[in-house]
Amino acid sequence: MIELKLENQKVNIDAGELVGYTVDGYEYIHQKGSPGWRSSDTEMFPIIGPTADAKFQVQTPRDIAIQDQHGLLREMAYEIVSTTDTEAVLEKKYTAGTRIKNSKFPNKSNKEWLFWTYDFSFKKTFRLTQTGLEVVFTVSGERDMPFMLGYHPAFKLYADSPTVLAGEKEITLKEIMDVGSRALQVPNCSEIMLKDQKELRIRTEGFGNFMLWTEVPNMVCIEPITFYTYAVEQTKLHEGFEYLQNTDREYKVSISAI
Repeated sequence: MIELKLENQKVNIDAGELVGYTVDGYEYIHQKGSPGWRSSDTEMFPIIGPTADAKFQVQTPRDIAIQDQHGLLREMAYEIVSTTDTEAVLEKKYTAGTRIKNSKFPNKSNKEWLFWTYDFSFKKTFRLTQTGLEVVFTVSGERDMPFMLGYHPAFKLYADSPTVLAGEKEITLKEIMDVGSRALQVPNCSEIMLKDQKELRIRTEGFGNFMLWTEVPNMVCIEPITFYTYAVEQTKLHEGFEYLQNTDREYKVSISAI
């Protein structure tokens, strides 16, 4: 377990997963074991969304890749690059064509092994600042590598009627739950406010969109995404790809207690 501290803020990280963020002792992160979701945060990379209807095949410029829902990154383990009192840097490295064991096999998938068709390195940096918690993702790898990125944090809810504010639109928890497993799309948005017992601001750089998901009243996932894949057929996921150029690509999520 990695613990970061800065004045009244504390972060707990378990194997790269954000399992706690408290400000003045108030916990903002959904706790594993509570109803709703077995995790507290994860990443969706190099694809977002389900792939079963496409027989788990994703078209890339190089070849067909085999990917299960939300990509293979979550099946890999983070290595610790560095830590200080206020910052932790973790990394996953992948070599093109390497077979990765699919934890959903055989109960939820008929694909035992997953693979991607490009080399990549994926860094996740947690950084406490005076204004809150920054989570920064750095994608590096081969030029023209296609990918999508989504961040999937879950926030603990306390109030009976919490809402999400996106621009001038206020979204109720019931509206999010009614959408179901597809998740509610919030397009062209870089800032969201979670209005609960206390308020939390989530600002992003590089993503451009959000989707909102929960099936229970005690948590909500506020997920920055580069592409809302549920808007296209699974065989057309490649329409939502971004492509690496000559430099690393960086994405940032800033979480601030109000």
